[in-house]
Amino acid sequence: MSTVTESQTNIASAYLTKGTIGNVGLPGAPIAHFSLVVIAATNTVSGVVEITQAIDAKPIQVHVTGNIRYTGYGKVTKIVNLKGQYVVSVPPPAIGSYLQDFTAFMDIDDSWNGVGGFTYGNTDIKDVPVNSDN
Repeated sequence: MSTVTESQTNIASAYLTKGTIGNVGLPGAPIAHFSLVVIAATNTVSGVVEITQAIDAKPIQVHVTGNIRYTGYGKVTKIVNLKGQYVVSVPPPAIGSYLQDFTAFMDIDDSWNGVGGFTYGNTDIKDVPVNSDN
């Protein structure tokens, strides 16, 4: 059974982080904008990722969950993995929609800067910068 003090401690250990995964400034490059709540006590993350691309008029929004592991040494102090699904609508004259998978990883420092990548649909982006907006 949880006490009020334990619940308050868990709430206090949660924080919000925002940033991007991708080559920001490179014309046409897909960029994943993340807004995540990190719960340090349980090593979990959840939030929203929005994928934008200059050639794509409509951004893709994905609700994600994942985990965060703390390395405790070196330049990479955190490893974050995310996964989620988003709805893809079939263009006319066909009718329907289906779920598409999204995954992402970030090898970052304590300031949430580093290297990462993401996969959505048939697009696989690897070894791109992760930049914090915090």
